[in-house]
Amino acid sequence: MSGALFLFKEELRLDASYGQILLAMGLRLKDQPLGERPRERLIQYGPDALGHAELVAILLRTGYKGATAVDVAKTMLAQFGSLTALAKATVDELARIKGVGRDKAVTLVAAFALARKMSAELRWESPVLDCPEAVVKLLREENLLRDVETLQALLLNTRRRLIRVHEIARGTLDAILVHPREVFKPAIAAQASAIILVHNHPSGDPSPSEADLAVTRKLVAAGQVLDIPVLDHIIIGCASTQRQKDFVSLRALGMDIFD
Repeated sequence: MSGALFLFKEELRLDASYGQILLAMGLRLKDQPLGERPRERLIQYGPDALGHAELVAILLRTGYKGATAVDVAKTMLAQFGSLTALAKATVDELARIKGVGRDKAVTLVAAFALARKMSAELRWESPVLDCPEAVVKLLREENLLRDVETLQALLLNTRRRLIRVHEIARGTLDAILVHPREVFKPAIAAQASAIILVHNHPSGDPSPSEADLAVTRKLVAAGQVLDIPVLDHIIIGCASTQRQKDFVSLRALGMDIFD
């Protein structure tokens, strides 16, 4: 057993002592002093003052005869070994635990799903995009799901922080079809100081085509006229045994397009 897991379980064992005394006295969670009830503690001290079991107990709301909601929460945490593992549990896995059931399991799964969605949103809050790796990290998963080429413009402020992502066109890139107006109109409206172009290659090979280069040259030239420079054009594909990276940065290739 790892040291961290041992300490975690030891903490649960020690924390359970008060609950065992409470049960021996025939008391319920609501019979605890106000200062010891999870809901009241959250209101008085804030959520950061509560432990994992107390927060889970608030979602459970009730326990069962002989066990408070906190006791059930501690059992769940001990059974799964960590809050992260508990958050990955399915409705059926949680519902099988005594004192939980399907309704409470659904509530827990929904709460953990909201936490994951919030975490995903936070990743999009004005990230600094000062290198190709940062751009690809932001857009990799989304682009891997696309089955057609999609050209996107990342609108940046003066500090190279993302303002928003604007989809320009879908389908194989063509310098004739991709008009600078479609790229720079939203950039001007957002008061962007620069843009980064990104598109995917569903084939998996991120190597630029002649059409990719032609589109880039055209948009770089337009950006120079409008004083909204195109900093890079990044193509996202898939890594393979022949190539370690799953993307190509046209600027990193050293081409004279951006000069």
